[in-house]
Amino acid sequence: MKLLVVEDEVKLAEYLRKGLTEEGYVVDVAHNGVDGLHLAMEGDHSLLVLDSMLPGIDGLGLLAALRQS
Repeated sequence: MKLLVVEDEVKLAEYLRKGLTEEGYVVDVAHNGVDGLHLAMEGDHSLLVLDSMLPGIDGLGLLAALRQS
């Protein structure tokens, strides 16, 4: 299963990536809303772990953009 983590705190994002990878998931990480939106639109992720307060586009804006597409 492929997951996307969008989290601007680098240590937390790395902690999530490491833990989820150890459980057998393939994990992509973005550290801002713009990169997160790009990865979400281009990738085939089964799950999106999304921070609500992100630089660039906030989490709710990112979610709204995904729902419109």
